[in-house]
Amino acid sequence: MADFEAVLGLLLVAVVLAAVARRLGAPYPAFLALGGAVLAFVPGTPALSVPPDLALALFVAPVLLDAAYDTSPRDLKDQWVPVASLVVVSVALTTVAVAAVARALVPAMPWAAAIALGAIVSPPDAAAATAVLRQLRPPHRILTILEGESLLNDASALLIYRLAVGAAAANAFSLRAVAPTFLLAVVGSVVAAPALAWLVLRVLRKVQDVPTAIILQFITTFTVWILADRLGLSAVLTTVCFAVATARRAPEWTPARIRVPSYAVWDTAVFVLNVLAFVFIGLQVRPILSGLEPATRALYLQVAGAVVLTVIVVRIAWVMTHNALARWRIHRVGFHPPRPTQRPTVRGGLVISWAGMRGIVTLAAALALPTYTTGGPFPFRDLIVLTAFSVVLGTLVIQGLTLRPLLLALDLHDDDPVGQEVEAARERALSAALAILDGDTSPHAETVRREFAAHLRRATVDPRQREGGDAGHEETHRRVIAAARQVILALRASDEIGDAAFHQLEEEFDRIEMANV
Repeated sequence: MADFEAVLGLLLVAVVLAAVARRLGAPYPAFLALGGAVLAFVPGTPALSVPPDLALALFVAPVLLDAAYDTSPRDLKDQWVPVASLVVVSVALTTVAVAAVARALVPAMPWAAAIALGAIVSPPDAAAATAVLRQLRPPHRILTILEGESLLNDASALLIYRLAVGAAAANAFSLRAVAPTFLLAVVGSVVAAPALAWLVLRVLRKVQDVPTAIILQFITTFTVWILADRLGLSAVLTTVCFAVATARRAPEWTPARIRVPSYAVWDTAVFVLNVLAFVFIGLQVRPILSGLEPATRALYLQVAGAVVLTVIVVRIAWVMTHNALARWRIHRVGFHPPRPTQRPTVRGGLVISWAGMRGIVTLAAALALPTYTTGGPFPFRDLIVLTAFSVVLGTLVIQGLTLRPLLLALDLHDDDPVGQEVEAARERALSAALAILDGDTSPHAETVRREFAAHLRRATVDPRQREGGDAGHEETHRRVIAAARQVILALRASDEIGDAAFHQLEEEFDRIEMANV
């Protein structure tokens, strides 16, 4: 009972911290990180923990699926070069640099454990960055790059992490032995995910009860992760591809009365998982610090500080190098994007390089480290956990709390391509929807015409203006909404609009539909 009361108290504190963060325009994970740090020094806190083999599935799977569901494959394809440079090159450079720094400061640390540490701290979490950036409407290109990086770098980092942890457990590593497994994991994940998405959607589209549908969404998310892990695939890559494939068909098959509460529940679940991740890591750090000798504690803190500096410097160095190469190439061959977008600029590179805050994936990977291996305790596990938490805390506080002032100082803006797509698609969708009422002079049709014409002007209609029977009005309203949805689905399928514009319009039409139920 005491542990349950403690969890309730921690959730209440987290809600207050999140409210303060919103008021200050700062990312709430930064305040959660500070709260986790406080827990590490508070005596008498309960000894809560999560089994290592559960940590990644519990904390990463829902968060990753929630982020991947809103990802725009069209926009990612447009920005595939900068995204790939961050997903592959930046992760590799950070992993190697961190491993080298850790080995230089602690020579007794095995290379496998050092590489595991590097892989744990290498993937940034775009959730904290975009929470700040979206409020200030930065160029869409920057948001696309950061969100794409956040999704795919988890896959590359956790593949390295899995190989390094396996090598540390077996006390051996052979690139020739793991290369086929690595390739199979990547290819198998890309192939299996769409098949799983098709199967899951065939089942979920038949479920009409809202609580049942939401519960099944979470069950299938964890099932996809666990199944991929059991088959030796990349659980992260499988989950991302599964979410993207699901997002292409689910809007057509899911009614608004299920979708609206589902989004609210998922947002709440992601927040709670972030809270619990910071709580559990903070509670792990406390016994680590208290159990170390003063000299060892000083060394561990020195390593943690050096790694925080390393991940920040390596990201800035690589992003600005890639940015300079991109601008040089544009100068030589010109700039010919598939659709209007902002050119790479020095100021844009600075924002991307500074938006490298680490978050829940780093925490979950640290929590997932096995306590023991076949050869004994996992080497330097306490150092890795402490360093991982320090990197999350350091990057969220140093970069997270200064990202907003940086963006304001740089004054970065574009022509709001998403807003332009929304306006054009909204007018086409509503005009096409109203066209199905041509020739219908019934009171229901006239009422629906006024409502949708008002929405087209971004106005509101008093429900008391409705005429006629409720049943007739609702049926007419349903037909018009369905026609409007088909238009935006077709526009997204043809890449005339991206997923950002699509989901914004989907939310608008959901509100209209739910207001008339």
